[in-house]
Amino acid sequence: MLLSLLFATVLAVRVQSKDISESQDYTGTRDGLFRLTLGDKRGTACSPEHPQKFLSRKAIERRERQGLRIDSTDLPVSGRYLDAIRKAGAHVVGTSKWLNSVLVSCPGSGVERDLQSLPFVTGFEQVWHAPDTVPRPLRHRRVQEAFNPWDSIPASHYAAAASQTEQLGGHKLHAKGFTGRGMTIAVLDGGFENVDRIRAFRKTKILGTHDFVYPLSPDIYRETDHGTKVLSLMGAWAPHVFVGTAPGAGYWLLRCEDQQTEQPVEEDYWVMAAEFADSVGADIINSSLGYTEFDHHVGDHRYEEMDGHTAFISRAASMLASKGIVLVNSAGNNGMGPWKKVSFPADADNIITVGAVTPTLSNAPFCSVGPTQDGRIKPDVMAVGSPAWLISGRGSLTQDMGTSFAAPIVCGLVACLWQAFPNKTALEIIDMVRHCGSNHKNPNTIFGYGIPDFSSFVTP
Repeated sequence: MLLSLLFATVLAVRVQSKDISESQDYTGTRDGLFRLTLGDKRGTACSPEHPQKFLSRKAIERRERQGLRIDSTDLPVSGRYLDAIRKAGAHVVGTSKWLNSVLVSCPGSGVERDLQSLPFVTGFEQVWHAPDTVPRPLRHRRVQEAFNPWDSIPASHYAAAASQTEQLGGHKLHAKGFTGRGMTIAVLDGGFENVDRIRAFRKTKILGTHDFVYPLSPDIYRETDHGTKVLSLMGAWAPHVFVGTAPGAGYWLLRCEDQQTEQPVEEDYWVMAAEFADSVGADIINSSLGYTEFDHHVGDHRYEEMDGHTAFISRAASMLASKGIVLVNSAGNNGMGPWKKVSFPADADNIITVGAVTPTLSNAPFCSVGPTQDGRIKPDVMAVGSPAWLISGRGSLTQDMGTSFAAPIVCGLVACLWQAFPNKTALEIIDMVRHCGSNHKNPNTIFGYGIPDFSSFVTP
């Protein structure tokens, strides 16, 4: 679910998970998607002693720098088992090595029975059903060639982004040369409309893109602009109009949110994207995504799952710090709805969950709250998101609402902080962010540890 907020004329309402448009009949495949859990990894062609076969040099160095072991969870799923799954008649869509699962497309009940009878399959769950209707695709918008004259503030480097960056001490980190240079951020989202065309991203270091949504999009730059907005808050470079919080970082743009339906398979896509981010050496993941309920309430989450280790997506998210990665995830916009609590994977262990505040730094009423089911403080920290200035898929300067946009403001500054302290581990960076919060002495389940001051760690 894309965690931006739509407002009615009278009252704020909870974010809708998909772009609003007219519906049309679904004409795609009727095959279901199933998550197979495997009992072991016998037959994998890899071993922890030779990680270069399945991890990039940067991913290996990140673990070595933080004293982290490469273990069996890092090994790819057994190729022998994948061959047997294909032989049974299923199409392998993707895998999760951390959770030892396989996502497959299955054409009929006979194949389903054959898959469940395989001796190494310990779990079998349908995670996607073909819908009757889907939203009509949105028409792609033309890019605004230049900013409006009134968007420019010649006396201000950050311009529209000034207050939301300076409130977290970001300008002081930047003044010391800490702009995220050398850090890699993976952005997990639903699409990045026109990032390849917008002027403000011309100097952004895009390291690559990847799509995990089945079937694959012809072009993630022609999907929703939610990821465009998120990326702008970190990577945009348009001095005197808008500058993001980590303009020096490198970015992987990973699509893992399906705009047509809201079903449990999106957790599989998210996990696949997170593992890919690890494999290519990402230091930080920004995820402005979260899930609580699904279409027709099939697979809906429950409060008792909010322990960071029950939901499929949260189990993977809770492993990221042990791989040396900091996950920055939006808390969710459920504060005014029936759920109220943070979404999944915002409940995960050892991540930074970000809530939204107003420009006057009061809590945004739509922001999801904690605690988790096992009593941990959530959200962790807060940033401006009600509203935040950003750049849209048209390339225009605008404002939007939601914890989706608070999270990347923090994420970019996490990259700057880690650049300043390169020998810190992921867990140490997370601890630093919490303890530089304005509320760190008395954290609570609405405001978390407060507004972080990232500049508190650097000398004036």
